[in-house]
Parts: sequence; C-alpha cells; structure tokens
Amino acid sequence: MSFAQRVPEYRARADQSLARWLPAAEVAPTRLHEALRYSVLGAGKRIRPLLSYATGEILGLEPSRCDAPAVAVELIHAYSLVHDDLPAMDDDDLRRGRPTTHVAYDEATALLVGDALQSLAFQILAEDEACLAGPALRMRMLAELAVASGSRGMVGGQALDLRAEGRALDQAEIERIYRLKTGRLIEAAIMLPVILAGELPLSGERALRAFATQIGLAFQIRDDLLDVEGETSVIGKPGGSDERNRKATLPAVVGLEATRLRADTVYADAISALDPLGDRAEPLRWLSEFIIRRDH
Repeated sequence: MSFAQRVPEYRARADQSLARWLPAAEVAPTRLHEALRYSVLGAGKRIRPLLSYATGEILGLEPSRCDAPAVAVELIHAYSLVHDDLPAMDDDDLRRGRPTTHVAYDEATALLVGDALQSLAFQILAEDEACLAGPALRMRMLAELAVASGSRGMVGGQALDLRAEGRALDQAEIERIYRLKTGRLIEAAIMLPVILAGELPLSGERALRAFATQIGLAFQIRDDLLDVEGETSVIGKPGGSDERNRKATLPAVVGLEATRLRADTVYADAISALDPLGDRAEPLRWLSEFIIRRDH
C-alpha cells in the first residue's frame, strides 16, 4: 500500500487518539469539556498528525509510538485556531464549516478552551506510555513543542501578524511571520518523531529539518492563495478575511501570480531537501504535493 492509501487509517487513528485524550463532555466542568471536544473533533485535514505518522514511517517507528506527538501537535494547532478566531484577533465566525468556538459558546469559554488544549498537549507528551520514550527523550520533545508553540514560534508569529495589520511589509518580513506562525508547528510535527527515534545520522536529521522549514512555509503560502481564491463552502471559513482584516500577505504584496510561483519554488526546495533519504521519503513527498495542491 502507498502512503496515500494509508491516509484514511492514519486520520482515523488521530481522531481516535484525540477522542480518547479529551475529557468526556459529561465530566465536570461539562460546558468546558463539551467545548473542547467541539473545537477539536469533527472535520479536519489532520495535516500535522499525518506529517508525524509519515515521518515515523520513514524512521521505522510503529504508529502507536507516534500517536502522542501527532495528537500533541494537533491540540496546539486546535488551540491556536480557537484563539485566532476570537474578536480580539481575526474575528471570524466560521471554522471548518461551522460556527467558531466563541460563537457556538462564548468568548470566555473559547479562551479557556485554548488554555486547556495547550496544557493537555504537554500532558500527553509527558505521560503517554505507548510512545516508549525515556525521561531524556520526553524532555527533548517537550522542549521542541514548547519553543515551536511559544513566543519564538507560533505565538510570536501571531504577535507579528497582528502588529503588521495595515502596515506595508516586504516579502522577507511576511515570510518570517509565516515561518513562525504556521511553519514552526508544522516543523514540530516532523521533528518530534525524529527525536523519538533516538540517534539519527546527522545528515538525515538535517534533511528532515530542512524539509520541515520549507513545507511549513509552503503550507501558509497555499493558505493565502485559498483565502483569495477559495470558496467558503469548500475551505470551511470565510474567504477574503485576510483582505478585510488588512493582513500583510504575499498576494497583497507581490500579487497572485508571483505568490503561486513562490509556492512552487518553496515546494520544490522542500522536495529537494528529502533527497538524502531516497525512496523511503515517499510519504512526505506525497504529503507535500497534497499540501501545495489542496483546495481547502
């Protein structure tokens, strides 16, 4: 079977792991736990878990060992979406084809949902027994995710993104935001299994890190194009929100055609970075094409 044929199985695996780790809606505080499950479960591409499982395949890890990294990164991603949608941030009312968490519940609950999802992600990396990691590897994974999701990663990128609204930025400044806000968490999805695998030849680790940084950038550039060109019914969120919020984006600065060309260039760089891994990198090559060609 090709990796493409295994994707539904991996998505189902991630969904089952998420459902298992999230507190049941009947457990107090019930409204918060209901909102947690609303925010995470249901429609979702699960790109980050797929990247973790694909990397695990390349490194010879059993899927059960990659469940914790896959779920932890997805929970951080889910928390970021809940907070990004808040009126104080992007003020969106639609996510994945249904009302955003603060609309379905309220703003205070949405804030607490994000807080709870973040802490749960780190709990999973610390406690999950199936990943078969000793204290030293767990500490490295926790540190990787903390940096990727904190002020030197995703949160820092969001801060720069908010500060840039209505300002004229150049392409390099915009791409820096992309690499932090979106790219660092995608990088973590790939590097957590690398850490879990233990000793890896330096050339292999460098190849995967280089791939991760490029495919994270390509992902956000594709998102920008979808915001301009995508249909709300397909992408599951309001189209044109970047322009309405006066976001600094590549299409706004260099135009659509140049943005498409940049996406293709970054994608090609990501694929080239995998050359040292040979044919065994096929899962990540397939995912890369999916990321750059997706319609939502």
